[in-house]
Amino acid sequence: MAPGTGYVSGTASDDHLAALLARCGQGNRPALAELYGATSAKLFSVSLRIVRHRHLAEEVLQDAFVNIWNNAARYVPAQSAPMTWMATIVRNRSLDLVRRPIVEIPDENDAFAGMLPDPAAAPEDQLAALRDQSRINRCIRNLERDQRQAIALAFFRGLTHSEIAAHLKQPIGTVKTHIRRGLMKLKGCLEA
Repeated sequence: MAPGTGYVSGTASDDHLAALLARCGQGNRPALAELYGATSAKLFSVSLRIVRHRHLAEEVLQDAFVNIWNNAARYVPAQSAPMTWMATIVRNRSLDLVRRPIVEIPDENDAFAGMLPDPAAAPEDQLAALRDQSRINRCIRNLERDQRQAIALAFFRGLTHSEIAAHLKQPIGTVKTHIRRGLMKLKGCLEA
């Protein structure tokens, strides 16, 4: 955008916008909100003309206002009009987005995903998982009934110690003991 192209909102003069930018440079968030309200529509249209997609222009506008906020203290009114300075930021961000290479390649009908090996399909992995599951089941069956119940409620239902105590109608200390001793017994069994 060339300087002097008239990017002044109907309600905000260059002086007012420069004052808002100065306040933003001092960390004044309400000034940023007012600046956004006064300029976002025009800045959005600048971006939209370049990127041609509403969602991309919204992304650029958000990124540009973060940049404006972070650099407002560096704005020098004698060098350019406030709207020109902000429009330049939006324009540059928009051009960066348009020029950015497309990294993601669309995978229609999951063609690429179908070429990846399925680790669960490997027979040796399935056999190892079955062995582990069998060992875990055997170790759980070797626990005392109270330990098994407390551990199941804690780990499979996600209950807290207090909730388990209320559910089993036992003191919380007893529940903690059952869980601690049960886990120690499970660890010993699984390591054997």
